[in-house]
Amino acid sequence: MNALPVIIGSLCIFVLAYRFYGSFIAAKVLVLNDRRRTPSHLLNDGQNYFPTNKWVLFGHHFAAIAGAGPLIGPVLAAQFGYLPGLLWILIGSVLAGAVHDLVVLVASIRHKGKSLAEIAREEVGAVSGITTAVAVIFIIVIALAGLGLAVVNSLKESSWGVFTIGCSVPIALFMGLYMYRFRKGKIKEATVIGVTCLLLAVIFGKYIPESPLKAIFTMDKNGVTLAIVLYGFIASVLPVWMLLCPRDYLSTYMKLGTIAFLTIGIIIVRPDLKIPAVTQYIHGGGPIIPGHVFPFVCITIACGAISGFHSLIGSGTTPKMIGKESDALFIGYGAMIAEAFVSLTALIAACALVPADYFAINVSPEKFATLGLTPVHLNQLSAEVGENIAGRPGGAVSLAVGMAQIFSAIPGLYGFMSYWYHFAIMFEALFILTTIDTGTRVARFLFQEAFGKIYSPFSKTDWMPGTIICSALVVLSWGYFIYTGNISTIWPMFGIANQLLSAIALCIGTTIIIKIGKARYMAITLVPMIFMCITTISAGYLSIRDNFLPIHSYLNIFLTVIMIIALCIIIIDSLVKWTGFLSGSQENTLAVEAVEEKV
Repeated sequence: MNALPVIIGSLCIFVLAYRFYGSFIAAKVLVLNDRRRTPSHLLNDGQNYFPTNKWVLFGHHFAAIAGAGPLIGPVLAAQFGYLPGLLWILIGSVLAGAVHDLVVLVASIRHKGKSLAEIAREEVGAVSGITTAVAVIFIIVIALAGLGLAVVNSLKESSWGVFTIGCSVPIALFMGLYMYRFRKGKIKEATVIGVTCLLLAVIFGKYIPESPLKAIFTMDKNGVTLAIVLYGFIASVLPVWMLLCPRDYLSTYMKLGTIAFLTIGIIIVRPDLKIPAVTQYIHGGGPIIPGHVFPFVCITIACGAISGFHSLIGSGTTPKMIGKESDALFIGYGAMIAEAFVSLTALIAACALVPADYFAINVSPEKFATLGLTPVHLNQLSAEVGENIAGRPGGAVSLAVGMAQIFSAIPGLYGFMSYWYHFAIMFEALFILTTIDTGTRVARFLFQEAFGKIYSPFSKTDWMPGTIICSALVVLSWGYFIYTGNISTIWPMFGIANQLLSAIALCIGTTIIIKIGKARYMAITLVPMIFMCITTISAGYLSIRDNFLPIHSYLNIFLTVIMIIALCIIIIDSLVKWTGFLSGSQENTLAVEAVEEKV
């Protein structure tokens, strides 16, 4: 199968979905209205609530939601073949993921930027609010651990990669000061400077392994974990305009630019998908994902199709910065479609590898020896990229190799395989770290909301002692999971947690649609919710039975059971409320103040 018709056909589907289905939901179901004042104007504090340019905010939002999921998930799911992942990305993103993101974002905008848990408390009830808060805290910690582990595996023992990613932090700080202090509003100037500096960091990073600086930038797993924990803490504490927003904006240029270049490369090179449409592992027993293609393809490919983590961003930082309601379509639905396309290109890059090489990279040498496969180009690829790529599980390395192969096959670009590989590693790490910094900040908001019920100053997001304490709790929690876990234990937990949260968010979204008087359209969130409930509960049960119990991973079992119970409580509570709303026995009015505040 050639990749060209796949990439062209998918682009057409995404464009049509945005133009017709997304616009229909925005105009007819959610009725976006620019006369309503958004939280960024109502509560502008210069710290967390801050009106932000539409394009800059798209960059921040896209960078925040597009973490490891759209890159790593499709690569790992290639174990089943390219067809299951392709179908799930296309169908899931258009009918579920983008709808989920748009509905949650608008709901939070109309609740003055409040979190998903607070929206559940106000619109469904106290039981759902508390249960959602507990589930979200569990889920976000596990999700950040899963995302962080991918970047740890790709950067450990790589001085080139650590140097390049490390440079992105001071570059972003300079951009923030440049755009908002030195040269206010000069976004284009800051963009040119930032992108140029980041590219130079990639180029000069090649010389780090041969310089005295190698010892400083070469880190083992624990060293990279500590560095990421410190970065997450700093990004959570500093004002959004200083580091978080400019770094995400800078990352988005690199991300979208790289994906555009990869798309052009696929069109020019027209690589064949060497991994078949379906493999023998669709019935289970695979070396990377032990379960059957269903439901595990739907939890392995999370962010590229639908992701509950997006609801935390859509009810976290983004609604506090959006300038007008109509921007929600572009930022909510549009960013999810863009992420789905990223996921698709990652799937193509992985499937362009020879199957034996793909498995040799993504499983341990001991496990690969049992598969009866012989690597074809593995030694040559290791020599070309300048690093040993065998036995580097997690998906990041095999994706970087697949991308580098495509880039190097473009006429005139052959011979730069090592640059392309490390550029791809930087590209992946930027994706992941921008989700970690925003996710940590969102989790900090959630902890402050919870602690604010006990001691009121915590609920003030600009109260520095609360900010420091809650940020530290968040980074230490997900840092612990990275420090003690591995890809086989964390990634299944990440997938289950992520998709359970998407079901919770869709359930709350259905309540919102009913309460704004659009019950006739409730199927747009109800149908995806039912599918995600079936998928993730079955995946949770199978993971406990086949993955966690055999290795006595009782913490993972406990967390999975807690999350499934939380989902069931919220669904039952919501069903009772829906029945009352639809029958007229309960008041069917959205409990929101900002919706009535006109400019």
